[in-house]
Parts: sequence; C-alpha cells; structure tokens
Amino acid sequence: MPSGALLFQSVLLGLLLGGLYALLASGLTLYFGIMRVVMIAHSAFLILAAYLAWYLHERAGIDPLLSMIVTVPLFFGAGVLLQRLLLTRLRPATLTMMSVLLTFAIALLIEGLLGYAFTGTQRRINLGYGSASIEVFGARIAVVKLIAFVLAVVALSALYLLMKRTRFGRALRATIQHRDAARLLGIDTDKVAGFGFGIGLATAAIGGTALSLDTTIYPSLHWHWIGPLMAIIVVGGLGSVPGAAIAALVLGMAQSLLQIPLGTTWAQTVFYVALFATLAIRPQGFFGGRLAQRF
Repeated sequence: MPSGALLFQSVLLGLLLGGLYALLASGLTLYFGIMRVVMIAHSAFLILAAYLAWYLHERAGIDPLLSMIVTVPLFFGAGVLLQRLLLTRLRPATLTMMSVLLTFAIALLIEGLLGYAFTGTQRRINLGYGSASIEVFGARIAVVKLIAFVLAVVALSALYLLMKRTRFGRALRATIQHRDAARLLGIDTDKVAGFGFGIGLATAAIGGTALSLDTTIYPSLHWHWIGPLMAIIVVGGLGSVPGAAIAALVLGMAQSLLQIPLGTTWAQTVFYVALFATLAIRPQGFFGGRLAQRF
C-alpha cells in the first residue's frame, strides 16, 4: 500500500504532467476543428522546436524560454504556409484521410532532417536550474516541471482569451462550428483557417520548448508522443480545446498514479485503454459535444 506522501507527490506530478499534455494537445485538436485535418506531424514539430531550443542554448547560450521569441513567430508562419500551400490543395471529400498521409510524410521529413543535421545522438539541455527542486507540503517538485506547467497555463489562458474575447477568435469559432454558415456571414474562412493553423503550430513551438526543459531528445522521439496526444484529443472530443485540456489533466493524473503499482512503461497504456473505451462507448468524445459548442 503506497504511503500518503507518495500518493500526494504522484497527484502533484500528475497535475503538472496533465498541464503539459494539455498544451501539447491543444494545437492538435485545433487543426481538426478548423479543417478536419489529422496532423500526424504535430509531435515532429514539437521535437523540432525542442531541438531549436537546444541548439540556441548550446551555440549562443540562450535560455530555452527566450528561444520562443524566435520559434513562435517562425512556427506560426510555417503553419500558415503549410495550410495555404499544401492542405488547401487536398480534395474536400478525402481531406481527412489524405491529411494523415501528407502529414505522416512531413513527420518523416522532419525526422530525417533532424537526423542529418544533429545525428541520432540523444541531446539534453543542461540548465543551471535543471536539478533544482522545491518542497510543497513534503513533496519534492522539480523546478523545470513547474516552469513547464506555468508555461502551459499561460499559453492556454492566452489561447482561451484569444478565442473568447477577440473578433478573430469569434470568426475562428464560427469556422470551427459551421464553415459554410460562417462564410455566409461574411467571414473569410480560408484566411481564418490559415491563421488558425498557424496558431496551432505556434503552440507546438511553446510545447516543444517546455518539453526540452526536462526531456532527453532525439529525432524519432515524436513517435513516442503522437499516440498519447491522439488519445487525449479523441477522449476530449475532436475539435474541442477545453475538452482536450480536461482529458489531458485526467489522463496525466491517471498515468502518474498508475506508475506506483505498474511502473513507467505500463502506466502509459492508460491512454490506449481510454482511447478504445471512448471509441466503443462515446466516439464523439466525453467532453467535445457540449463544450465544443460553448467554446
């Protein structure tokens, strides 16, 4: 029977992990909401952002958090170009299926380029505060995990305010809920979709930077992440950012608690069990149907 202190520490770590998952999955569910695109390459862009953070730190001594001044606008522009130059050329009738193949190829291309540029050697950013930790009611929490969680909260709050309080956010939500109706209301849905896709990829820049603070990276690492992230957006409801955030927190907490009896490897199967259960019981997701309309 695990002690109370161990359970408390696992709950705290699960909360921090769930926040990071929510950030990493938010862009993935945006793509599907905007264009019905299954973006397999999202996790490859996460690792690309992590490599850029590592490279700027190694060569120029720039803190990974400051690297976002470069990577966030860069990824936003890349997302707009990707949507305008490639994804809009796919036929609407087969868009979702073909987007899987197209973005799978992009993921392989990014992995190949990273392997060519940096080899397959594992890399890790050595920060001055990398080994620091703080004590919270007897539980030890690594500072880098706390920074990643705060980064996720700030980014998701900014995304929420953008979606709820701005004219562009209202246009984006209208495009997500009913593209044809939004077009009849005078919204330039193609332009809005391009910017929305850019925002999704910008979240990958932030998520990749958060990931680089506490993770050893290598070119094929993105395959490790895409499965859990896909499970999160399916459980949360495809196209629903709040649904993905809730699912991320629940599954992150479950993974952390299951690590006590099952170990790290088997605990991750909770994502796939949840995925199968969702597809069998409620294919539209447990939070997407109602919350997607409210967001």
